[in-house]
Amino acid sequence: MTIAAGIGYALLALGPSLSLFVSVIAKKPFLILTVLSSTLLWLISLIVLSGVWRAFLPLKSTAWWPYAILIITSVGFQEGLRVLLWRVYKRLEAILDAFADRVSKPRLFLTDKMQIALALIALAFVTIHTFSMVIAFDGYAQGNKVDQYFVPVVHLVAGMVTLVNFSSGGCVIGIPILYLMAALTLIHCGKMVFRRLTETRSRQGNFQ
Repeated sequence: MTIAAGIGYALLALGPSLSLFVSVIAKKPFLILTVLSSTLLWLISLIVLSGVWRAFLPLKSTAWWPYAILIITSVGFQEGLRVLLWRVYKRLEAILDAFADRVSKPRLFLTDKMQIALALIALAFVTIHTFSMVIAFDGYAQGNKVDQYFVPVVHLVAGMVTLVNFSSGGCVIGIPILYLMAALTLIHCGKMVFRRLTETRSRQGNFQ
């Protein structure tokens, strides 16, 4: 029963991401490298942040504001790394495109309740970060300030929402809000993709 429950929690948290990986990312080696590099960068950010905050932890205060500062600094640092990853990604893409041109190949385009709660929270954050990366990369590429600011704002709000878990029964409030943020991120990403597709079709129509 414990093993079955553990597998269920894991699939609940990672199932959609695994499906996305198998159906889309696994078919393109360059996307696999991008996912692995972003994962490594994310782990490095956690290691660096844990090293910085080690001097102040554990927090002896029962107030919420020290945790708010921790989340704000963590989100700020991770969003800075997201921009860095974007710049490295574009640089690497340009290098690979130049190499592809030289060799005449196509261009490269782009326990129990607690465990259930943690799985649901993980699923929400995986959804938020997955589509936030799409929004952020497109925002950086197009110079769209709305998309560039949308990602860190959603990240910060989602992080701050987790503070309600310190209250008794806080998950009942926090998890729905997290899924609301995930839904907003998904809707915003959908609108962005629809806008890009419309622009592409419009340009193709003008050429015809």
